[in-house]
Amino acid sequence: MYSLEHKKYLKKIKTTSILVHTVQIVIIVAIIAVWQIAADNEWINTFIYSSPRAILGTIGDLYQDGTLFHHIGVTFYEVILSFILGTIIGVVTASILWRFKFLSRVVDPYLTILNSLPKVSLGPVIIIIAGAGVKSIILMALFISVIVTIINVHQAFISTDSNKIKLLESFKATRSQIFFKLIWPSNFRNMVSTFKVNLGLVFIGVIMGEFLVSKAGVGYLIMYGSQVFNLNLVMTGIIILAIMASLMYYLIVFFEHKYQK
Repeated sequence: MYSLEHKKYLKKIKTTSILVHTVQIVIIVAIIAVWQIAADNEWINTFIYSSPRAILGTIGDLYQDGTLFHHIGVTFYEVILSFILGTIIGVVTASILWRFKFLSRVVDPYLTILNSLPKVSLGPVIIIIAGAGVKSIILMALFISVIVTIINVHQAFISTDSNKIKLLESFKATRSQIFFKLIWPSNFRNMVSTFKVNLGLVFIGVIMGEFLVSKAGVGYLIMYGSQVFNLNLVMTGIIILAIMASLMYYLIVFFEHKYQK
């Protein structure tokens, strides 16, 4: 049985959560409403800024000609694959660097240099190496996201309370036991935060790749729309990307809550 104070605390958390989600929804609805009102009253140039009604019409046109879900599916596949590969490579590499401190000191300046490079400018080089296709898009997304994942996760690992590590070492715990019993669990939240950042970087890499080489995908729709001055198509692509990113973000949050339970 929960105490009265604990019940009040749980109720407060639930009420706050509902209030936060309600305000978030109200803000989105208000933005859409103001946008449409501004378009109807010609307060904004609809050729440039489009309107919610025009975007819905464009989505309907894409659905009717059977290309809507094809483009979404292409981008979704590239993002998911890049995110999974980037997360695995980043976490494994960060774990290796934590395990071998000498190696960490050796590669640290190289990671800093790679992280500071302008990733977009390397797009043509990646295309020449990997070819104009999905492979180059995946590589662009990985190049943008992996370095940040390695740096952030490794920094979280080495920031673990040294007293706790010494305590486990006093009980003759191995490095592997310390990692799986202390380092990993105590840094789970930090890793999830990194994964959320990684997701955004993956989207940037994938869309950048689709701008350059793709013949399908949401990024391709945006680029094609800009080339033919169809700003409705451009705004539609941006809205679709925002929805996709939001869904994947909340999917990460869902798994975070499931793991913590």
